[in-house]
Amino acid sequence: MFEKVCNMLGEQLGIPAESIRPEQEVVKDLGADSLDVVELMMALEDEYGITLPETDVENIKTVQDIVDMMNKLQK
Repeated sequence: MFEKVCNMLGEQLGIPAESIRPEQEVVKDLGADSLDVVELMMALEDEYGITLPETDVENIKTVQDIVDMMNKLQK
């Protein structure tokens, strides 16, 4: 899941996916803005056929937060 999230982030933000680390903050460290985050969440929903709870999305700060949320929702 981490690799998939990194690939999606890298593609969306125009950065190398292999440079993304779990502890990095999506906005502060990777330079995403709120629209980037929304687009990423929509892409994840489409990719996995799930709906991400808004409360969970609001709490996302790091790449690992996204991975953890996706792992939890896929169980």
